[in-house]
Amino acid sequence: MMYVTAGGILMIGLAYAAIPLYKIFCEATGAEGIIKTAKDTSAKVETMKKDEARRITVHFTADTASNMQWNFRPQQAAIELSPGETALAFYTAKNPTNHPILGIATYNVVPFEAGLYFNKIQCFCFEEQRLNPHEEVDMPVFFYIDPDFSNDPRMEGIKDIVLSYTFFESKGDVALPQPFQKHQRLPAPPPPQQQQAQS
Repeated sequence: MMYVTAGGILMIGLAYAAIPLYKIFCEATGAEGIIKTAKDTSAKVETMKKDEARRITVHFTADTASNMQWNFRPQQAAIELSPGETALAFYTAKNPTNHPILGIATYNVVPFEAGLYFNKIQCFCFEEQRLNPHEEVDMPVFFYIDPDFSNDPRMEGIKDIVLSYTFFESKGDVALPQPFQKHQRLPAPPPPQQQQAQS
């Protein structure tokens, strides 16, 4: 019985840690259309060569979860750029309600393979955003397409990329665990004899 209980606790712990671990994995690899986070971007951006011969159109979409009451939209439908060129896009979010709402955004890139080369320098995703009643904000996305995009034969026919964001309502009292973060241990429950004596 103890092994079954330990196995159950382990499975719950793994399920709870899956979201942040998946986010880290996807950002590092660009898997499943998740944009890679640009590491040491200033050096990379300063030295990368723009491929003038190749033009790509990045289309922007916005969505909200069914329980999210914000109005959320891209300010531009698309931006045309070359691999090795940086671009700045904006989204607008508005809280039309009479109470503050916390939101958190997720994003992806289609076609999924292009996520390997789509690098964000600045983004509002995966960070809680609070909008007060009737507040409207502009949210920037600063990004570039890695110049290696042009050298990948799988990207040869790709002329259009879609960057899609979805905002979800966030509950301020719920926090996802971060990998490698030290967690406080709860005190062990008292032995059964003490529980009965306390009753």
